[in-house]
Amino acid sequence: MLGTGVLLRRSKELASKRNELKQHSHNHLPHRSLFSFKFVGNMYLNPRIVGNGKRTVVLSHGYGASQAIWDMVLPHLSRRNKVLLFDWDFSSAPVAGEEGAAEHSCYTFSRYADELVALMDEMKLSGAVYVGHSMAGMFGCIASIKRPDLFAHLVLVGASPRYMNSEDYEGGFDESDIEAMLASISSDFRRWAEGFVPLIVGSADPSAVERVARSFFAMDPRAAHALARMIFLGDQREVLDDVAVPCTLVHVSRDFAAPPYVGRYMQARMLVARCAAAMVTIDSFGHFPQLVAPDELLGILDLVLGAAGTADGDEEETAEAAAAALAEEKTNEVPSGGLAEAAPEVKGDIDVAS
Repeated sequence: MLGTGVLLRRSKELASKRNELKQHSHNHLPHRSLFSFKFVGNMYLNPRIVGNGKRTVVLSHGYGASQAIWDMVLPHLSRRNKVLLFDWDFSSAPVAGEEGAAEHSCYTFSRYADELVALMDEMKLSGAVYVGHSMAGMFGCIASIKRPDLFAHLVLVGASPRYMNSEDYEGGFDESDIEAMLASISSDFRRWAEGFVPLIVGSADPSAVERVARSFFAMDPRAAHALARMIFLGDQREVLDDVAVPCTLVHVSRDFAAPPYVGRYMQARMLVARCAAAMVTIDSFGHFPQLVAPDELLGILDLVLGAAGTADGDEEETAEAAAAALAEEKTNEVPSGGLAEAAPEVKGDIDVAS
């Protein structure tokens, strides 16, 4: 098996090869581009397919983002793969006359999973490697339970099934912190976002902070509040018991929103349920590795795609091989402390409410 250290060394080797090609990436992308506004279910998803490889990759963004969040990894991924990008309905203000944008009942994890399934059916995609960032990771988990034929492998980047702490679970946020944050979002969303974005990006690179800030500010404040309630008050832990599609969990070592101990909990619970689950930790800061550590993330995706995307191969077997290739032997055992094991690696007085 390949340990995490070997994985990261191979990631660096792949990164050096990519750097040789970067100057040509924008002029020599072997892709076809399909750009349109599709109305799927209840959403304008603005789907775009880039690349024409045999393997299919679905890139799914999270809260406060848009498909542009993948710009730094798209050129490399689209060289050998067919890549689907799209925007969730919350990634911009609602169109004029749209009603119900802020209704809390509109925002459920199951609804977004259904929209993902509808989109993939509409685009005639199956056996895809799904890369879901943040809350979109759980969308993919739920969708894979409903329609496992659509997915060969799930790559869950900074995903979390529950953000609120409880007696038997460490999610990273106390209930009082979440309530204060929701109150701030409701009172003055832009002011809250101005303080929250630098914390969540965790990068000294102003361009990364600016990119995320732009997409946050594009959200309708009412929808932003309703969606935040769905995310931070929700509990999707039981979903992990039913995921059968092999998974790779990717976490950043210093991410206060979804720390590595949350990933270890997810992996342990999936392994108990007999799901092939591997976890890799990127040594970096923040919640957006596609912005602050793109080469490391691409190295992981390259290995997953290499194992899960062999032409004419059995998708389930090759996807399980990808999980095995990424896991250390010790991570395939349930932690001795059970599912609640996970000493917090990222703690501190982080004010998410202001």
